[in-house]
Amino acid sequence: MSSINVRKVMWAVQALGLAHERIDAGGEFGVVRTDTFMAHNPNAMVPLMQDGDFYLWESNVIVRYLCAKHGHTTLYPQGLHEAFDAERWMDWQQTTLNPAGRDAFIQLIRKPGGQVDPARVDHSVAATLPLLKLLDRHLAAQPFMVGTQLTMADIPVACEIHRWRCLPLAHAPYPNLDRWYQQMLAMPASQGVLDIPLS
Repeated sequence: MSSINVRKVMWAVQALGLAHERIDAGGEFGVVRTDTFMAHNPNAMVPLMQDGDFYLWESNVIVRYLCAKHGHTTLYPQGLHEAFDAERWMDWQQTTLNPAGRDAFIQLIRKPGGQVDPARVDHSVAATLPLLKLLDRHLAAQPFMVGTQLTMADIPVACEIHRWRCLPLAHAPYPNLDRWYQQMLAMPASQGVLDIPLS
C-alpha cells in the first residue's frame, strides 16, 4: 500500500471499523488499465471504491463519503463551519501541499531513469518548507487540524506529512507539527498506513 491516496482511504476504513475487501491494483499489480477498471475510473488510477453498485474515485472524496455515510460525527464534523474547515484542509493537502512535495518524492524514491535531479529536489523542498511552517503555526492554536478532535482533515494531511518525513532529507523541527504528527502515529487506525515505508 505505497500510494499516499490508498493510505488515506485505508486509514478511514480502519478508523470507522468497516468490513471491506481490498484488491491491490496499479504499479506491479496492473488492473488499472483493464476495461473493467476504467469503466469505473477513466483516470486509470487508485484508489477506486465500490459500495454496492456505486463507484467512487478521488481519495479525499472517498474519505469524505465514508465518514459521512457511516455517521461518524467526529470524523465528519456536524457543524457547518467545522465541516467546511475540514473540507478546506483536505483540498489544501491535494492542491497545495501535495504538488509542492511531489517532485522530491518522485526524484528521491521513484528515481525516474535511475538518476536524481538535484534541482528538482531543491525546488520541491523550497516549495514545501513554507507550507510546513504554515501548518506549525496553525497547530500551535489547536491539537488537531480542526479543533480538539481527529477529523477527516487530519487523515490526508498526516499521510502527506508521513511521505515528506520519510524522504532522505534533513528535517528541521516544527514543535507543533511534530507533536501533532506523533499523535497521528500513535493512533491505532493509522497502523499499516503511517508505519510502512515509501516505495
